[in-house]
Amino acid sequence: MKSQNVQKVVIGTLSLVIFAIIWELLAIYIGNSFYLPRFSSVIMAFFSVIQSSVFYYDAATSLYHFMIGFFFALLLGIPVGMLMGWFPVLDKALSPIVEIFRPIPPLAWIPFAIIWLKLTHQAAGFIIFMGMFFPIILSTYSGFKNVPKIYVEAAKVLGSVSNIKLIKNVAVPAASPMILSGIKTAMGVGWMCLAASEMFGVSDSGIGYKIWFYYGIQMMDYVVVYMLILGFIGLLLDFLFRVLIQNRVLKWQKGTVI
Repeated sequence: MKSQNVQKVVIGTLSLVIFAIIWELLAIYIGNSFYLPRFSSVIMAFFSVIQSSVFYYDAATSLYHFMIGFFFALLLGIPVGMLMGWFPVLDKALSPIVEIFRPIPPLAWIPFAIIWLKLTHQAAGFIIFMGMFFPIILSTYSGFKNVPKIYVEAAKVLGSVSNIKLIKNVAVPAASPMILSGIKTAMGVGWMCLAASEMFGVSDSGIGYKIWFYYGIQMMDYVVVYMLILGFIGLLLDFLFRVLIQNRVLKWQKGTVI
């Protein structure tokens, strides 16, 4: 096992080194940093960025935008999905509305976000909310819709006859893997919406805004740095979410990977 881990680290490191060398040589061959900045320039720009207090403000701003959208997507998406999945009448009533608005790209809401909320943190959070809302609804709906009937019947025999008890004791535990998987997917969509919303003028700060700003002054090495930072933070959020689920919420599902 240890030799396999060592081999994995060595191969991974080697591939990154080779990738960096190819990047550097290709940038030298192109000879125009606007089209492709050199890897060495990006590294120097990275150290310059992380030494600046402005970077930490931008990172905190972006995370704040993300948390606004994430909070409201959970607050509204899970209950709506639960109601649609459990009550057939509400499913028939709400499904047409959800299916009309679901295919609309979240970025299409940018004009209304600016009109309704101006250039505020809430406007950026609204775009992220629109990106996360429907994946959470659909995963919650699917989880509740596919609760095995035998679980429901067994719970009724044991005394859980009301909808509230059935939802609490049967539906929520049975649907939780599907719900959490949907939340994980929604987080990825929301993070992409975050960058795009900040780039297209919903916010005057944040990591996405900085990408557009440095593009405007043709400092493409800084553009790449902020792109990579977006990726690293997204990867960190994904890792934390996985750890939280595996070690706490779904520890009864040993061996299940989300």
